[in-house]
Amino acid sequence: MSLFGRDVTHLPEHRRTALGMGRTFQTSNVFMDLSLLENLVLAIIGTDRRKWVMHRSVGTFEAVRAKAREGLELVALAHRANDAAKFLSYGERRQLELALALNSDPRVLFLDEPCAGLSPSERHSISRMIGELPRDITVLMIEHDMDVALRLADRVTVLHRGRAILEGTPTEVQTNPEVREVYFGHV
Repeated sequence: MSLFGRDVTHLPEHRRTALGMGRTFQTSNVFMDLSLLENLVLAIIGTDRRKWVMHRSVGTFEAVRAKAREGLELVALAHRANDAAKFLSYGERRQLELALALNSDPRVLFLDEPCAGLSPSERHSISRMIGELPRDITVLMIEHDMDVALRLADRVTVLHRGRAILEGTPTEVQTNPEVREVYFGHV
């Protein structure tokens, strides 16, 4: 795999993050016993490009906490900052994961089924958050909910049995006979 002209196939995750890659996982990946704010603070410290040392200025810690609070505001969870992650609904955990992925200011964001298992209102909320991301962040998303994928994407690659059957705009995907056959059968 290449990222910005550099082979990152065998790089550890922290190196990929330092190069500008963020990602979420298909299954929830947060520290359940920590508060939302603590989850983000740890993620920010972990992705800091400078070596983290304990004798750093106290002001630095406040800057990290401020950035963590901004991340929670971005995903509409600031009001839950001090709650333990274990008290979040599944949809709220997905929102927290999005904040965690964005904390390192990625240039490329990989989202693995961000709307899987969510209620319609939660899907709408997560979709809106993804749609409102700055356009200078490239989002590569795996999503089985075609409505979500087609609403958010500029380009779509449709896979069937591990093979790409079409790459095109959402309109091209919606009107393609092969895609319609695969997903809807004989219409």
